[in-house]
Amino acid sequence: MTTRRVLLVLIGAAALSVGLIATSQLGARDREEAPAAVGETHSSLAGIPQRGLVLGDPNAPVTLVEYADLQCPYCAEWAARTFPALVSGYVRTGKLRIVFHGLAFIGPDSDTALRTALAAGRENRLWDVVAGFYARQGAENAWVTDDLVDDVAVEAGLDAGRLQDARDESWVSEELRAAQAAADAAGVHGTPSFQLGRTGGALELVQLRSLGPEGMTPAIDALLRR
Repeated sequence: MTTRRVLLVLIGAAALSVGLIATSQLGARDREEAPAAVGETHSSLAGIPQRGLVLGDPNAPVTLVEYADLQCPYCAEWAARTFPALVSGYVRTGKLRIVFHGLAFIGPDSDTALRTALAAGRENRLWDVVAGFYARQGAENAWVTDDLVDDVAVEAGLDAGRLQDARDESWVSEELRAAQAAADAAGVHGTPSFQLGRTGGALELVQLRSLGPEGMTPAIDALLRR
């Protein structure tokens, strides 16, 4: 394990803002294992409605908001271990909708990847692009190349040139600012972080104690029983 680590902060840990959190890389073994499994989630999204930042039935009774940096290895691990279980057990069955709020604090590759994902959201393919980036996550600020973006776009069924052109549109920058504002308002101090609640009601930060499904599904089940 390297000496520098992304600070996966359990909600409520002290920090001033997402942008100030120290970051690093997982060890080689952890980095290889987590993103490898994420690639399997790409096809699992087939047939599930997407609209902008939202995955799932807009009328689902429970909403989960995810705050993530696409360079964050812990985000990739959560996506590999927990996201597929939520998609198959809750999203696909109409019980849960997931909203993506992307943050870009690790470095320039975070910004490039996030802008690409947000641009894909305009074509209702954000979640496919997010999965594509996690599956290819590499060394910090040395992996989001134009060729890699092209591969992610093509895999998601999108025009790579159009997607890259859209990254610098003003509405993409506005969505970046909106996500950061939402994180600040929610008291998010690290990634991955989550808010959860009944759709249309108040959302609360999840006290995430595991990156596996057991860290999220009990809270979802409790809300579904209400």
